Amino acid sequence: MFSALVLRQEQNQTLAGIDKIDERQLPSGDVLIDVDYSSLNYKDGLAITGKGKIIRNFPMVPGIDLSGTVAHSDNDRYQAGDKVVLTGWGVGENHWGGMAQRARLQSDWLVPLPEGLSGKQAMMVGTAGLTAMLCVEALIDAGIQPGSGDILVTGASGGVGSVAITLLSQLGYQVSAVTGRIEQNGPLLEKLGAKRIIDRSEFEQPARPLEKQLWAGAIDTVGSKILAKVLSQMDYNGAVAACGLAGGFDLPTTVMPFILRNVRLQGIDSVMCPTEKRIQAWNKLAKLLPQSYFEQACTEIKLEQAPSYAEDITNGKVTGRVVIKL
Repeated sequence: MFSALVLRQEQNQTLAGIDKIDERQLPSGDVLIDVDYSSLNYKDGLAITGKGKIIRNFPMVPGIDLSGTVAHSDNDRYQAGDKVVLTGWGVGENHWGGMAQRARLQSDWLVPLPEGLSGKQAMMVGTAGLTAMLCVEALIDAGIQPGSGDILVTGASGGVGSVAITLLSQLGYQVSAVTGRIEQNGPLLEKLGAKRIIDRSEFEQPARPLEKQLWAGAIDTVGSKILAKVLSQMDYNGAVAACGLAGGFDLPTTVMPFILRNVRLQGIDSVMCPTEKRIQAWNKLAKLLPQSYFEQACTEIKLEQAPSYAEDITNGKVTGRVVIKL
């Protein structure tokens, strides 16, 4: 028997509780993992509190990320004792996720824990870090080099944005960061490597089809009208890696940035990323992220504390990363 945070639905309400379960209750998969750490992010918070329509099937163990040790494997790719990481793939939403002391998963969802990263550090990075690395690689693949011009990162204080700023800075890019709370987030963003901090309100005004060219490349984690504003300000041959829908699904722009300035827009989805590319991205993360990144605010909690922290996260009361020690 082992402990798990289990979500159930009663009378249209989501109820979270710590249960004792056994392996027979776990969903199907060819690898059984002893979970060391999971993470608790905003999406997990919405799932646990029921404030977002994240969970479709109940009961459900939440947690979109996990790191741990293989206990048993029916696949030659992994052996008992291997250290592994999982991010995305619908775990914690459609398949039981990381907030349990054991998890059964598909082997092709996993990647080996990169050399140089601990399980806790991997969870400090999590899906957000993988997504940020994929965004940076997209700009590089588009030919945007450190000398090409300034790079803009929106949603800079979020998980993807903060890692992206760190990675870009490590690679020698000049980075400008967009945030809604400059006084609160500005010092940290500067510490991560941002050379200029811009208030989000400057990007919330309706965009003209084309504006002054300001950015050689951009990583957008928000979408909607903010992405439209970014597109209107891109340099000729500029590139945007977009990965977020926090601002909504609509994109109020025209074809003019794409036709008259040859702006390239690439969507980044870490869930659909092929396994080999995912492994490469994780290994690059381990090499590029400086130790100083892991010295930023991080709260380690116990499993039974997750529901209360989930409430605080959804109410904007938590800063930095939250990892769960299983």
